[in-house]
Amino acid sequence: MESINGLMQTEIYEGRSLSDLVTLEFLAQVLGSVAAAVVILLAGFIAASWVKRRIAALGDTHAKLDVTLFHFLGNLARYTILAFALLFVLNTFGVQTTSIVAAIGAAGLAVGLAMQGALSNVAAGVMLILFRPFKLGDFIEVDGEMGTVKDINLNNTVIASLSNLKVIIPNSEVWGNTITNYSSFDTRRAEWTFGVGYGADLAVAERVIRETVMGDSRSHNAPEPFIQVNALNSSSVDFLVRVWVDASDYFQYQADMKRKVKEALDAAGVDIPFPTRTIVQAEPDAQEDAASKAA
Repeated sequence: MESINGLMQTEIYEGRSLSDLVTLEFLAQVLGSVAAAVVILLAGFIAASWVKRRIAALGDTHAKLDVTLFHFLGNLARYTILAFALLFVLNTFGVQTTSIVAAIGAAGLAVGLAMQGALSNVAAGVMLILFRPFKLGDFIEVDGEMGTVKDINLNNTVIASLSNLKVIIPNSEVWGNTITNYSSFDTRRAEWTFGVGYGADLAVAERVIRETVMGDSRSHNAPEPFIQVNALNSSSVDFLVRVWVDASDYFQYQADMKRKVKEALDAAGVDIPFPTRTIVQAEPDAQEDAASKAA
């Protein structure tokens, strides 16, 4: 019994003993603080979710706005609201949040120095989301990889390669390399070089190439196509052909035109040369004379 009385009289908090603390007034104060903390947390979660949905909805409802950017801003707003809610909860229990914020700042600095590589990816991810050199669904080439963008997050960028393989590239490598975005513009310029023989009628060859290329429904008349002799090579006269086409048709269109032009030139009787080599063998007597002279 005496041990229990001694325990009740032991000072444990701000000069108060356990018997001073275990009172109806104290319990009511604690319960009030807990109830207030629960209310603040619930309000914080509800407000954070609502704000996130509203911000994300802006990107989903307007076609000209980048969905990725608004989802990122929504998450940022959500975590900011939750952080303030947590600070209010700590204030409710009488905790001095100023010192906690300072401690978090110092810890953040230490963690940042220890995780420079990971944080560089996060920083690059923020830059990619804010400046938007590409968006979801774009066909890009970066760091030697080519494919369709499937996801952009704070750590990495995910693309589906031409073979439909999942390629994950750290954001620091994406932001630090040259990015080629094939989906930025609606049209692209296709380019080929077609060679004909020196004996071919150049006017006929040009007419066949022009009719074949411009006869395709995917070819654009504006800007005006460029079809002219561009080079005189050792075995061929080369036509340089440049035609504008929809970006979505580019790859198949460029492959189709190579075959169509070749078949059209063959049908028109226009020679398409290929490198040849002529070997001249000396007569046996001439070889013997050369050998004797050398001796």
